Amino acid sequence: MTASLPHQAASPDEPPRRSEDPRHKARRRALTLLIIVLLIGVPAGYLVISANQSRNSGKDKEAKYSATGLTPGLPSKVQRRLYQVAVPHPADYVATYETNNWKTSRLYVQFRTNGAGLDSYLGTMGLRRDQLKKDDLTIGDRDQKVSGWHFTGPGPWSGITHHQKNPAPTQDVVVNMSDPDNPMVYVVSRTVP
Repeated sequence: MTASLPHQAASPDEPPRRSEDPRHKARRRALTLLIIVLLIGVPAGYLVISANQSRNSGKDKEAKYSATGLTPGLPSKVQRRLYQVAVPHPADYVATYETNNWKTSRLYVQFRTNGAGLDSYLGTMGLRRDQLKKDDLTIGDRDQKVSGWHFTGPGPWSGITHHQKNPAPTQDVVVNMSDPDNPMVYVVSRTVP
């Protein structure tokens, strides 16, 4: 036999329970909804804005780096060190362009110098002027197209490829000696990441 407990009466100090006022219930639900929107909606909105800005930044960079052709000016110190291209002094008509992809990075550099500058430049690679091969256009059609170079003017033209063991870059050099006092030098230095 089970004994049942007597029903306890509410304590005299405790106020009687009332049902919640519908207006208060609506306000509480509205406040809860607002908190949920703020906790979820604001970060989600921030993520959407951030993603759009990142995508637009990527498009800007893609447009910048997909442009072809040389830009007047010296390569940066980092580029000169990485690609081992030392532009001699004096030099003018200096222009550069860099391309990068998953397979190969290339730095295109052109400059005009004097005889001593040419010898100095070749010396940085451990080469001498008499090692240049006459009519050897070592810069290929692909690199000519990318850089906008056309080796069709008056010559004589000479070239050499300076091979080095990875990770050091390999340089293709073409020299136009149509003005022997002011040779024009074209270089493509490439590295394999």
